[in-house]
Amino acid sequence: MQNHYSVIIVGGGQAGLSMSYCLKERGIDHIIFEKNRIGHSWRDRRWDSFCLVTPNWQCQLPGYHYNGNDPHGFMQKDDIVKYIEEYAASFSPPIKESVEVLKVSKNHTLNAYEIITSIGDFTADQVVVAVGGYHNPKIPKIAERFPENIAQIHSSQYQNPESLPDGAILVVGTGQSGCQIAEDLHLAGKQVHLCVGSAPRSPRRYRGQDVVDWLDRMGYYDLTIDEHPQKDKVRAKANHYVTGRDGGREINLRQFAIEGMQLHGRLKSVNHEKLEFFDDLAQNLDAADAVAESIKKTIDEFIEKNQIQAPVDPPYQPVWQPQESILEIDWVVANISTVIWCTGYHSDFSWIEIPVFDGKGYPGHKRGVTDASGFYFLGLPWLYTWGSGRFSGVARDANYLADHIISSKKVTQSSAWNVVNEFLLGS
Repeated sequence: MQNHYSVIIVGGGQAGLSMSYCLKERGIDHIIFEKNRIGHSWRDRRWDSFCLVTPNWQCQLPGYHYNGNDPHGFMQKDDIVKYIEEYAASFSPPIKESVEVLKVSKNHTLNAYEIITSIGDFTADQVVVAVGGYHNPKIPKIAERFPENIAQIHSSQYQNPESLPDGAILVVGTGQSGCQIAEDLHLAGKQVHLCVGSAPRSPRRYRGQDVVDWLDRMGYYDLTIDEHPQKDKVRAKANHYVTGRDGGREINLRQFAIEGMQLHGRLKSVNHEKLEFFDDLAQNLDAADAVAESIKKTIDEFIEKNQIQAPVDPPYQPVWQPQESILEIDWVVANISTVIWCTGYHSDFSWIEIPVFDGKGYPGHKRGVTDASGFYFLGLPWLYTWGSGRFSGVARDANYLADHIISSKKVTQSSAWNVVNEFLLGS
């Protein structure tokens, strides 16, 4: 059975590579199928000035922790790609790039999984799906109401300010991508109109340390999905906006407004040449501030409880307040030439014909282990902890699944020997 493996891994990003490292360490034969090439999402779906928002010391892929000279810095796009490529080169995973997995199903006759790919058919005793959860760009239907002469792109297509047509830019969405792209355009001198949504923000530094350092000391990154007060709901929450740009700083939308960025509430409608916005700008800015302040309060309590010596920061004061909400603008008068949709992604697991999904098409699992024996997921946001979909926590998940795969392999082998023994005894 030349095309049979003990384990087939679908996806060759940091999750798939981590899984391969752990399996190779345990002597389990396997293969990785990667639709594009190693580092694709970081190389081709991020803009030129992109950088991590978590410090470099959190890059802790199994067997390959960050060892550079700037552990508290933030790797830029090209360095991230290099880190992943060098990780793969460090242990030579059995990966086939430019191979698309078209279907995964269960062959009950063979008691194996069938994997149909663009280079042929394969079978495996066990399968690990390591393709993350961000697959197809999510662009709302309202986009259809813009005329053809206004360019529209998703955040995954944005490269740099120079690649856009002349004119003002409407950025829709204030998660990490929306705020960072708006900042990139703003710093380049572009006129930006930003639709401010309900995404929370995070402080960058507080009381003498990066907030990530405090949260690590507080054990937040060891908090499991089962221990989280919001349970499974946290998986759908927008990430806090902050940036690692220029050594790391907060993203202050209020300061941008003082400097000329036009802030609006969420986009409500597009009618002829008019853009209408919800009257929720002040509410959304205040809510984002409240989340940042709650993080600070938690850190304050930790410092006090553990009697830690730390400098005291001055109380937060908003530098700008919307005096009068602008609920409508004329995009022709505003000279808007481009819309950038920073509205996230849809997951697409339609190629998986294994009954492991909930009513919304999301994988049902317990720490990556599904109800289908030998079928796993890795690299999903909050698969187990905050770091599961990031460089910081995927190693723990990959090691856990690797141990589970070995246990399942032993159980399968034991069952096979039982069948043989029953046959021999019966004869």
